[in-house]
Amino acid sequence: MRLLLVEDSVKLAAWLSKALRQHGYAVDVSHDGVQADSMLSTEHYDAIVLDLSLPSMDGLTVLERLRARGNATPVVILTARGELEDRVRGLNLGADDYLPKPFDLAELEARLQAVLRRAHGQPVSRLSLGALEYDGSSRVFSLAGQRMALRPKEHAVLEALLLRAGKAVSKAKLYEQVFSLDATTSQDVVEIYIHRLRKQLLDSGVQITTLRGLGYVLEAV
Repeated sequence: MRLLLVEDSVKLAAWLSKALRQHGYAVDVSHDGVQADSMLSTEHYDAIVLDLSLPSMDGLTVLERLRARGNATPVVILTARGELEDRVRGLNLGADDYLPKPFDLAELEARLQAVLRRAHGQPVSRLSLGALEYDGSSRVFSLAGQRMALRPKEHAVLEALLLRAGKAVSKAKLYEQVFSLDATTSQDVVEIYIHRLRKQLLDSGVQITTLRGLGYVLEAV
């Protein structure tokens, strides 16, 4: 999953982006509204964590402009503002959820998973494909009932494939889901994670198939 974190506090953004990356998210960070608005005009994200108190352009304006462009990306507002008026206005402008500071990382992640499930039309947090299961609440993969030991980027690749099970996902799309904009590696690194996942899925009845020119498909056989 690829997220945009818009937070004016450099210290908080650094801590939060590091924590989310350790949980398998690809995170881009912006510290001001104008930059965030520009990034949202050119990049695709699965979800946005948006502070309201931002320099250059406030968060509510960023949200309003996002929705005016017809962009329905889920937005979780994260702010120190506690006034009811700000909450109501944010939700009326199209925010999907609201979490005031200070917050618990587990709660933020749970809210992110909830808005992502709604965006994907998935009413439940558990997904399965053959012997492969994914618990969206705990973000744990299991294979034949056994928890899989996955590194963050392996987790992100498998999650992206499972959400589109049976459909081809290009190498470029997987790279986008796993790495942030400041990444310096090439798209070919995706092949390393595909190789590692194939080894873990070996003889499980679930496999990753390469479709030349199209990408990779996760399927049950």
